[in-house]
Amino acid sequence: MENGSDIVIFGAAILDIPAGPVDISLLRAGSVPADRITMNTGGDALNEATVLAKLGKPVRLVSKVGDDMAGRVILDHCRQYGIDTEHILVEPGLDTGVNVVLVHPDGERSFLTNRNGALRRIYREDLRGEVLKGARIFCFASIFVFPWIGKKELASIFKDAKAGGLILCADMTKCKNRETVQDLREALLYLDYLFPNLEEAQMVTGKTDPDEAADAFLECGVKTVVIKLGQKGCLIKSKDIRALVPAYSDAVCVDTTGAGDAFAAGFLYGLSEGMPPVECARFGNAAASAAIEEFGAVVGVRDLAQVYERYEKLVR
Repeated sequence: MENGSDIVIFGAAILDIPAGPVDISLLRAGSVPADRITMNTGGDALNEATVLAKLGKPVRLVSKVGDDMAGRVILDHCRQYGIDTEHILVEPGLDTGVNVVLVHPDGERSFLTNRNGALRRIYREDLRGEVLKGARIFCFASIFVFPWIGKKELASIFKDAKAGGLILCADMTKCKNRETVQDLREALLYLDYLFPNLEEAQMVTGKTDPDEAADAFLECGVKTVVIKLGQKGCLIKSKDIRALVPAYSDAVCVDTTGAGDAFAAGFLYGLSEGMPPVECARFGNAAASAAIEEFGAVVGVRDLAQVYERYEKLVR
């Protein structure tokens, strides 16, 4: 692939406006002060691409923005970090997605989202075949984000990626219409790696136990399931592997925004380096631990040396 970009990420590229810490129970008419209100880039795919770029990996981002100030900020950010923007579509008359992120005192968050933003106008046709040529890894971030990409469109995208011989990965968000793993079976059977968090996995599988939820995905054809467990790390499971991979315990949580995306990016980095799956999970945990230590999505991830130092501590 041009510029050696062998990782392609498809998904949301937005602006985040994080504010906090905020006690949302106080949000009524009037003014509520917050210690910090900033602006930075966000969205699952852009977060993953940004972390990969910081780790030194050439990466191609496929997304859509409007021809507006927010869109230009996103494009400038990508150019700053060397993210390939050739397949970021700029659509006049469309508002770039903007999220207001209310960060709670414990680092968790609530979102105000733009229901008419660009990420709600991403279609199957926006992922054209030439985007994947020369790539080794394709990550769809995330299942359930795009209203116009349902189970049939998802299966079509995944089928094309596997036909090209790519390692196929996907993250997900919460299901919107009570979808189940059985509804997604046609698409899931193509996946090499799936990265849901525990709540997302529980919602689509109907299983509360992480192992049982992972088994439900495996029964639908996913090759390896990695369930993110927050402070407990992650569970990675396939027909040959079952491991609980601990989190980096020395992290100081400031803001969890983008933590799951940083994990996915760290895992993808490991795959691109030929690491075994459990080591990919450790590297993902290391990247996520850095992300939560700064205000704003993946701002805390600085470079490869920082993440690798944390990874080495997890290996010991």
